[in-house]
Amino acid sequence: MTGYEDIPNRLEVIQSRIHAACMRSGRTCDSITLLAVSKFHPAEAVAKAYEAGLRVFGENRVQEAVEKFNSPLIKPLRNTIQVHFQGHLQSNKINKALELFDCIQSLDSLELIEQLIKRLSIRLAPLEVLFELHTGEASKAGFLEESALLKALERVLEVPQIKPRGLMTMAPFTSDTDAIRASFRKCKKLFEHIQKTYKIPDFTVLSMGMSNDFEIAVEEGSTLLRIGTAIFGERTYE
Repeated sequence: MTGYEDIPNRLEVIQSRIHAACMRSGRTCDSITLLAVSKFHPAEAVAKAYEAGLRVFGENRVQEAVEKFNSPLIKPLRNTIQVHFQGHLQSNKINKALELFDCIQSLDSLELIEQLIKRLSIRLAPLEVLFELHTGEASKAGFLEESALLKALERVLEVPQIKPRGLMTMAPFTSDTDAIRASFRKCKKLFEHIQKTYKIPDFTVLSMGMSNDFEIAVEEGSTLLRIGTAIFGERTYE
């Protein structure tokens, strides 16, 4: 018994909580995408989540993701799902990342952007990206300065094959809801500034909220929730 048979029930609870958060904040549930963070979980878990209706998955280890999403169980589904990368992307993994991922959520430096640009020729489809803004979690990556993020955004706008879709952030892991809200509000403020100033087509994704804080993220305007443990259960670390 893997424990993944309970995914439909877990998902029902999550969706109910999302619905309640939407009601509190005057939003509709169809404005929010649920991304299943499948890192450290096997292909069988992805298959169960797919059966339950999930179509967007997130990973933070390139090699693990390549093996999982090219496995005989998942590869036939590949054209019907999206796979996002949301970890720190090492330069020696860029080629494999460009071959697999539909979106890189964790653009966190101009250096990484330049490396991606140099290797885009191995990819046929446009690459969707989110810019990661550091808003409070000391151990996490992301642009520390908004000015640096904007400079990186302007560089990406020069490259037609890269499609900037929005921002991503990670709130501090804390029980202090005020600190969590402050993190999300900082990211949303910059998000709205970019929308107003740059008028980028399809710059509509605000990736905020994980298993421990997704209801607050919904209330603060998130359009994409990255949920792992609440869907799959505790991870098995290698």
